[in-house]
Amino acid sequence: MVDDNELNRLRDIAAPAPAKDAKARAFEAALRAYDQENISAVFQGSVGGLRLIERAQKLWSEIMQKKLIATPALAGLVALPIAGYATFHLLREQPPKFGGDEKITETLADKPTTVKPTTAEPKPARGELEKDKKADADVESRDATDALVAPASPQKSESTVAGGAAQQNALERGVLAEPAPPAPTGEFALDGAASVPSTSRARMAAESKLMAPQQPAMAPADQMLPQEENRDRIEDFKTNPVHAALEDPVSTFSIDVDTASYSFVRSSLKQGYLPQADTVRVEEMINYFPYDWKGPDSASTPFNSTVSVMPTPWNTQTRLMHVAIKGFDVKPTEQPKANLVFLIDVSGSMDEPDKLPLLKSAFRLLVSKLKADDTISIVTYAGDAGTVLEPTKASEKDKILNAIDNLTPGGSTAGEAGIKEAYRLAQKSFVKDGVNRVMLATDGDFNIGQTDDDDLKRLIEKERKTGVFLSVFGFGRGNLNDQMMQTIAQNGNGTAAYIDTLAEAEKVLVEDASSTLFTIAKDVKIQVEFNPNKVSEYRLIGYETRALNREDFNNDRVDAGDIGSGHSVTAIYEITPKGSGGEQIDALRYGQASVDNGGVANADEYAFVKIRYKLPNEDVSKLITTPVTSANEISSFDQASTDQRFSVAVAAFGQKLRDQDATAKFGYDKIMEIATAARGADPFGYRAEFLSLVRLASALGGNR
Repeated sequence: MVDDNELNRLRDIAAPAPAKDAKARAFEAALRAYDQENISAVFQGSVGGLRLIERAQKLWSEIMQKKLIATPALAGLVALPIAGYATFHLLREQPPKFGGDEKITETLADKPTTVKPTTAEPKPARGELEKDKKADADVESRDATDALVAPASPQKSESTVAGGAAQQNALERGVLAEPAPPAPTGEFALDGAASVPSTSRARMAAESKLMAPQQPAMAPADQMLPQEENRDRIEDFKTNPVHAALEDPVSTFSIDVDTASYSFVRSSLKQGYLPQADTVRVEEMINYFPYDWKGPDSASTPFNSTVSVMPTPWNTQTRLMHVAIKGFDVKPTEQPKANLVFLIDVSGSMDEPDKLPLLKSAFRLLVSKLKADDTISIVTYAGDAGTVLEPTKASEKDKILNAIDNLTPGGSTAGEAGIKEAYRLAQKSFVKDGVNRVMLATDGDFNIGQTDDDDLKRLIEKERKTGVFLSVFGFGRGNLNDQMMQTIAQNGNGTAAYIDTLAEAEKVLVEDASSTLFTIAKDVKIQVEFNPNKVSEYRLIGYETRALNREDFNNDRVDAGDIGSGHSVTAIYEITPKGSGGEQIDALRYGQASVDNGGVANADEYAFVKIRYKLPNEDVSKLITTPVTSANEISSFDQASTDQRFSVAVAAFGQKLRDQDATAKFGYDKIMEIATAARGADPFGYRAEFLSLVRLASALGGNR
């Protein structure tokens, strides 16, 4: 840095000769420009600088006419090389010299090109200086249209980008440097001003380490450099349509206990913007919250279902059919032995506070939850997969925590090799009748090996048959491959969660550890048949990415979601009772006879709910059925239970964020009203946080 003593010394030198005042002021401004990250100050008091500004404006006008660069913010970057040359024309000094410690000793540059090592030279003759000036003039226009350095991050403001570029420009052109040891004889003159002994000038010479990283490759000025790409991969999907019960009475889908979408939406809102529609999976938002649904009495029946029909708060002509499933809660003393393999991404992209550091803290929490005879292994991947910790008993906590603490980021992402190594270790310490699970923690793509989601899906499906399941935990933004996470978690008989805070890590890996780790039923499917005599239309809220074909329900080869210990799963249909006047689809002219013939069985039922599942160690599914009749009806929405009303509020919020037609006229204030009234017991503050997210969305979306 340049201190005040150096600037005072400059003033003393410049003061005796009035003819030098303008140039001295320009030099002082150049020095201050470095500290202030505002190299435009170089032009203050300089006639030559004003001419260069005019030239830059003319050049910029020509560029804009050709539409080569469309962003006005780049104008400052185009002018920065010219700013450096303004300093160059005003100030001249010896070429830079390399010291023995490989630092670059540089003065105000004779040449506007990159610094090159050289030896001390005598002061050039006036004729040579004139040649240099001519060469400089030739270079000016060429360098002004030379490459522009792209900003390091798209989040930086224009002023920050301009300031950073100015600082780099100043370093490269030798505008400023810190004091260096005495240099060989030579002079430091301001374009014809009286020379000063080199020993005095040596104090103002610069010796600096080039702290900035090497600049990216240059690009022609007629090519606009792209900003850093947001590489989040999110699966696109269309919202479930309204179906006519007469034409398409059957709805089939896989259950979904993932929660990644809710965390992702929360992260977006807290960063100040509404989430992208396809990041909102309504069922994952609903199922993020714990509900006190009635569960089964024993593990022999792994879950219980409760179905209710209630008025729809956003449409007086429709009703909601609410399907609630609760899994059997395995008591801690009954929990099977766990064999876990932590598969951790330590690639270079993980070197951010909300990635590897948060990941390490999260897994430390999980270790504290395990029993002494559980087993933990750790595999990392970055370029190549490596085993950090062979299967180790959880009783050796210090050894495990030390292995986690020593993880460091670096390299590319060899995800395929990591998965194979993780499965190998899982098989090595396989626990019969226990929990055998790979827990993958990553921020993004597998960019080495099998990178195609279908290839990864086949690999996971193959390993799943051995009894080793896989769960995926995403960290960070900008490189998150949510689509891959969903694919391999679904096919690995596991869950997908997104961890954006340590509190979320505690929820997923500590509070919900039983449901995350201990599977009580696998390949759970739901099929609902609607009675056209009672229901004209229906639509399933959410589960778009979990839809199954009608014939898949009875096919045990078709994979579906899994339920963990104590898991609750909620599905909500919006149905239009026949004759309510709320139909959106015209009735068929010739279709009524098939149902209005007086011979229809079970004509008083709304629907018939069927659930198929397999026990964890079985391959043949079992069936549970529930008819939905008037006995399941609730006369008013306010009479529904607290949990039912809150889950409906979350469903409305998810639809609102996706900008669906059904909730277009249902404002955030109404959602807030329902959720506030149904907040109920909230020991962990999840519902209070939900209310704050609704307020944020309302502010960002204008309570539309």
